[in-house]
Amino acid sequence: MKKFLAALLASVMTLCCAAALAEDTGLADVQAKGTFVMGFDEEYPPMGFVDEKGDYVGFDIDLAKEVTSRLGVELVLQPIAWDSKELELSGKNIDCIWSGLTMTPERIEQLTFSIPYLANEQILVVRTDSGITSKDELAGKVLGTQAGSSSVDVLNANPDLKDSVAEVALYDDFVAALMDLKLGGIDVLLIDSVVGNYYIAQQDDPTQFTVLPEVLEAEEYGIAFRKGEQTLADAVSQQLVDMFKDGTLDTIRAKWFANDITLVAQYAN
Repeated sequence: MKKFLAALLASVMTLCCAAALAEDTGLADVQAKGTFVMGFDEEYPPMGFVDEKGDYVGFDIDLAKEVTSRLGVELVLQPIAWDSKELELSGKNIDCIWSGLTMTPERIEQLTFSIPYLANEQILVVRTDSGITSKDELAGKVLGTQAGSSSVDVLNANPDLKDSVAEVALYDDFVAALMDLKLGGIDVLLIDSVVGNYYIAQQDDPTQFTVLPEVLEAEEYGIAFRKGEQTLADAVSQQLVDMFKDGTLDTIRAKWFANDITLVAQYAN
């Protein structure tokens, strides 16, 4: 009887493993339909945003165009509400979340990621005329950040800061939050350095903003796929590695960033 149960258990485990493998049709599905739907935040410069001509542009979009060209499929750009990104992915409205997505432990547990491809930091930005020069001077101030972003997780992980501010204002996107900071609606903004530094550099007077010296957390961006779709994640990762090796990645990087903050090199050996 014990031998029978052991054999049955082994059989069930084999079937389960086979079923799990069979379920990974991510790459095959994309190749079969001939399209790759990229879910992104359209208010997230320089990763993805709408330019003055009304076109979607950005670092992530340029990367995705090159990756999908090499995979032989058509790129479909699909703006999404950032708060609903996981639902859009699980509902198969998009094939990936590719929009400066931080690889947090919680997200890694729920999603399948590409290799990390870009470095980011969580920074605090204030108006220069506010006189605020450090994180220790934020008590009683109004802090803003983007709802559903990793900045919220970082704020929650820093209770001393969260408890010291008078109010936390959540915005649909960082651009709206930056505008409100500029207009005086909030006193300080917790934001991705990639977005904050780009936005400040685009201003007629960049000196109106000051980045406080404290970095709250260093992060890595990755491209997220449905849990278990490792074949698709690996295919995209391989294209990024190939783009690093032939110089295409750096050409795209130089278009958007003065400094090289890409992370792909460590996976190119």
